[in-house]
Amino acid sequence: MDSLRALPWIIASVTLNALAQVFLKRGLGHISIDSLSAFLPLLGIPWFWAGLTCYGVSLLVWLKALSLVPVSFAYPFLALGFILNGLLAYFFLSESIPMLRWVALILISVGILLQGMSY
Repeated sequence: MDSLRALPWIIASVTLNALAQVFLKRGLGHISIDSLSAFLPLLGIPWFWAGLTCYGVSLLVWLKALSLVPVSFAYPFLALGFILNGLLAYFFLSESIPMLRWVALILISVGILLQGMSY
């Protein structure tokens, strides 16, 4: 198993996925999505396209990671997205993160570390 070779691919995929979330949120701005026609304005927003691009590249990178390791090893690392999304939302979207959520993110980190050490 190529777990060390797969880790950069896994981390890159999770990072791109987290960036996609931030870009999409930034692109939405104050647009209210209450019908299919409400999606049309998004087509002219660069942040929206950046988010979709990150999702697409994330998928390709994820497929590379899965070609190197079992899905049972790779998939739990997706939980890193919770941590990264929290940090990105705090720093780039100025979202407030309550202390209890930070504690939860730390516990998730410990779980990922333990899972990674099991291989």
